[in-house]
Amino acid sequence: MLSAKASHDSHGQDSSYFLGWQEYEKNPYHDVHNPSGIIQMGLAENQLSFDLIESWIARNPDAVGLKKSGASIFKELALFQDYHGLPAFKNALVKFMAEIRGNKVKFDPNKLVLTAGSTSANETLMFCLAGRGDAFLVPTPYYPGLSKDLGLPGFRVGMIYSNNETLVSAATKMSSFGLISSQTQYLLSGMLSESKFTNNYMEKNRKRLRKRKEMLVSGLQSAGIKCLKSNAGLFCWVDMRHLLSSQTFEAEKELWKKILFDVGLNIPPGSSCHCSEPGWFRICFANLSEGTLKVAMKRIKSFVDNNYQEMVCDQRSIIYKWLSKILSYNHEADRY
Repeated sequence: MLSAKASHDSHGQDSSYFLGWQEYEKNPYHDVHNPSGIIQMGLAENQLSFDLIESWIARNPDAVGLKKSGASIFKELALFQDYHGLPAFKNALVKFMAEIRGNKVKFDPNKLVLTAGSTSANETLMFCLAGRGDAFLVPTPYYPGLSKDLGLPGFRVGMIYSNNETLVSAATKMSSFGLISSQTQYLLSGMLSESKFTNNYMEKNRKRLRKRKEMLVSGLQSAGIKCLKSNAGLFCWVDMRHLLSSQTFEAEKELWKKILFDVGLNIPPGSSCHCSEPGWFRICFANLSEGTLKVAMKRIKSFVDNNYQEMVCDQRSIIYKWLSKILSYNHEADRY
């Protein structure tokens, strides 16, 4: 028997956010093999700068081969069990954290706790700090560092930084339930400690994200769709309220289904992201190629144009009906 929490039907996997993913996986878009498939625009991944990471890996084969000065350190890493983490990795992390803040702040590696992802970091903090009935306010975005900036969500790296020595000590002990693999720590310690690479990566990545975002905004504008203004991130908050049949979440879900199944775009509706107003959608622009984004924009414009024509036809039909009734009433009045 499952617990009440596990068996409850309000689990996130049952939301439209994940249902859209499932439909995409059944029929994924490919420019050659499946050009009519569903385009994934709901995944907040940064895939625009993998060539820079792959170039670094090609120049540093020892990091991937788990070697140091040409000699294998596989056994050393495979047997590593220190909850504090590899010193080289922690030093590289605090250095990287300082650099992306313009070196205006310095960080102490001894105040850092490593966890297998930001979710694990949050969970560890809750176990260390929360009592019965306590609640947490989590600021957003709360995962700045490797998943989004470097596009490495699969490496599962999170961290807790605190000036509270008691908390750091307790969290370090708790981190034994969600450790980062020593292989991942070793690879990233080399990558993040190379300032020339990280500075070049961050600069080029920002430019690529800005260019791709401008492409999305421009494409949506040509279809008569507006976005909230933003200056960072991997997605845009898109206003499609004018496309709703009514200003309700039921109408939002109806529009989401049309976009998913008829247009072939997986775009999460605002309700799946806890938006309080119907008609807003989250469109990600950093997880697909430039060519695929152009295809998506063409699909959206075609959908909006067709939807507008349908609305015009419906309005004309309503007008004709009213005119017919008026003419009929007038005709009856003339008879009397």
